[in-house]
Amino acid sequence: MCGRFTLTAEAKELAKRFGIEVSASFYKTVAPRYNIAPTQPVVVLADDGKRYLTQMRWGLIPSWAKDPAIGNRMINARAETLTTRPAFRVAIRKRRCLIVADGFYEWKKTGNVKQPIRIVLKKREPFGFAGLWETWIPPEGKEIKSCAIITTDANELLKDVHDRMPVILPRDKETLWLDPNAELSHLLRLLKPYDSAAMEYYPVSRAVNSPSHNAADCIVPI
Repeated sequence: MCGRFTLTAEAKELAKRFGIEVSASFYKTVAPRYNIAPTQPVVVLADDGKRYLTQMRWGLIPSWAKDPAIGNRMINARAETLTTRPAFRVAIRKRRCLIVADGFYEWKKTGNVKQPIRIVLKKREPFGFAGLWETWIPPEGKEIKSCAIITTDANELLKDVHDRMPVILPRDKETLWLDPNAELSHLLRLLKPYDSAAMEYYPVSRAVNSPSHNAADCIVPI
């Protein structure tokens, strides 16, 4: 699964990495994040004929939901059941996105202790989790756009940490994933573990355990 992640890159770097222009308002609202938790806003790359970076709530709220709290339990979507679960089976066909990150956390059990670790690409660059998004419109008030991270089996590097991992899309597959006209069968083949050889991890402070702690010391190796 993926329950916490990081995005420490600035808006200018994200615009360059994903090859798009961003609005002035986006620059003002995006700052380095060291401990992103469910229900918080996350940076998303989507495509509705034109690619754009925006922010959405982490925790997908289905359009048919009566209570937005259901999204608190839908931060992840299992790749194996996307086409059958009511919350995801339409989104996988029509509302795909990249949830932008540059690392994520997992907790490795050693004896009776769970040690938080940060998992990154060896190149230390931003990447995109395969994601789904939805729009929920409350009876009264403003619509909420929300998203979920797709997960798959862990790769060889992470198998001794957790049996699941978020789907990280290689750069050359991002366009296909965002293509509104892509065939479902082609998309499902993308949902596999990322190359272990391109990743690494290191232990970090237990300060990460608190979702309210969002500071640079979260990502410092110990």
